[in-house]
Amino acid sequence: MTATTADPNELKGEDWAGEMGIKWLTHIDRFEGMIAPIGDALLSRAAIAPGQRVIDLGCGGGLTSLAAARATGPEGAVLGLDISPDLIDAARRRAIDHPNVSFVCADAATVALDTPYDRPYDGLISRFGSMFFAEPYAAFTNLHGLIKPGGRIDLAIWAAPRDNPWMMELMGVARSHIDIPSPDPRAPGPFAFSDLDYVRDILAHAGFSAPDIEVYQGEQAIGGPGASPDDAADFALASMAIGRALAEAGDDVLARARADLVTLFEKRHVPGKGVMMANKVWLLTATA
Repeated sequence: MTATTADPNELKGEDWAGEMGIKWLTHIDRFEGMIAPIGDALLSRAAIAPGQRVIDLGCGGGLTSLAAARATGPEGAVLGLDISPDLIDAARRRAIDHPNVSFVCADAATVALDTPYDRPYDGLISRFGSMFFAEPYAAFTNLHGLIKPGGRIDLAIWAAPRDNPWMMELMGVARSHIDIPSPDPRAPGPFAFSDLDYVRDILAHAGFSAPDIEVYQGEQAIGGPGASPDDAADFALASMAIGRALAEAGDDVLARARADLVTLFEKRHVPGKGVMMANKVWLLTATA
């Protein structure tokens, strides 16, 4: 263990308006390929119907928005919301031939949707886009006002890090080289909603019903389907918060950590599929 200590704030990954949005866009195909099965499960559970008007919260590059728009059909509409201008620009380019999809770059915690988006929506979906609010109680209260009474929200949120080996094993490699303090578990970040009692309280405060929760467990391909152990290691270091923390510890530390990641990923590599690591996700449904 070195004496280097990473700033826990660097590991939250909540700067989606800036650095994290750019990182996601840079590696968008790998990120989207890695979590595509979870997005499919979310959309299947949401059961979006033709003619519905749906918000895609934290829409990223817009793939979930486009999938939702296929479900609504031309008589429906999907609005993608994201705080990253870079990702919104990419989403708009992807949706240029899809007139029933539009995108707004805004903070969903405070956004007020103007004409022609001034009437409540039928529902809201979010694939890992709901856990980054600095003030989640206020944010979900605002979101509640965008959904019509009885309309549903469907969220995919990560379960606890300890139940997600893809994260725990990567963090284990990083912690063998640098000291990483444990952040506040409810701080904005990927695992901020892993405590379901906390999520239930936020939703109740905002006016949503008690949620129905389904467990999703599977494997995800680190760096996207088909990535080699070397590809996956480079992806993790270039796109995840641990990469910056390791890089700041120096080139030697980074090189040793990369070698350890490659060794880990070689053990998890499945020919024809990629570096497969277990995950656990909550699929949550509530009504306004």
